[in-house]
Amino acid sequence: MRPKALISRLPVLLVALALPACVHNQAVVAPVAVEGVPAEPVAVAQAPVLVAAGGPYAPTGLTGYDAPYQLDAGDRLRVQVFGQEGLTNSYIVDASGNISMTLIGTVPVRGMTTAEASRAIAARLRNGYIRNPHVSVEVEVYRPFFILGEVNAPGQYPYVPNMTVEAAVAIAGGYAPRANKNNILLARSYNGETMRVQVQPDMPMRPGDTITVRERWF
Repeated sequence: MRPKALISRLPVLLVALALPACVHNQAVVAPVAVEGVPAEPVAVAQAPVLVAAGGPYAPTGLTGYDAPYQLDAGDRLRVQVFGQEGLTNSYIVDASGNISMTLIGTVPVRGMTTAEASRAIAARLRNGYIRNPHVSVEVEVYRPFFILGEVNAPGQYPYVPNMTVEAAVAIAGGYAPRANKNNILLARSYNGETMRVQVQPDMPMRPGDTITVRERWF
């Protein structure tokens, strides 16, 4: 190769030699464990994830929207024990979250689904009363809801299946003159905790919910 050609290619050769060194330098940035000294973990930042609380109407922070219905005080249950007419009856869940039945006495049902309540009652009956009980539980009347704030008739009302916040406002006589229709608070108890979130008028409700319509200041 002629000397002039060699000189003209020299910068290309230098760059080619430098690239492996750069790659090597980047590869050794990660911490290396030394004998007797553990390597420090490298914290990897992750973007926060917001999980909707179930269903297209459930805002973030309102969990349990699409979960099975949980029984609570004020629900009236229809308990049917097949072949046992004396035990088949309607029972109201009391303030302590219990129902009281013949033979087996008090049965705690607060926080249970109807299927779980059926199993709990059957277990009690099986314990020395009925050999193989078949029990069904359904909600005969749901517990009421409450609506407060800037409505014409705040108070407690019977729950209607598939109702929305807007329907609850209508039942309570409509919005008061100073109601802020864009500032409605829904409080809901689930698994022993009360959640409070701001909702839109088309938000579906559940029995026991408390709606508060806030006041506007202008």
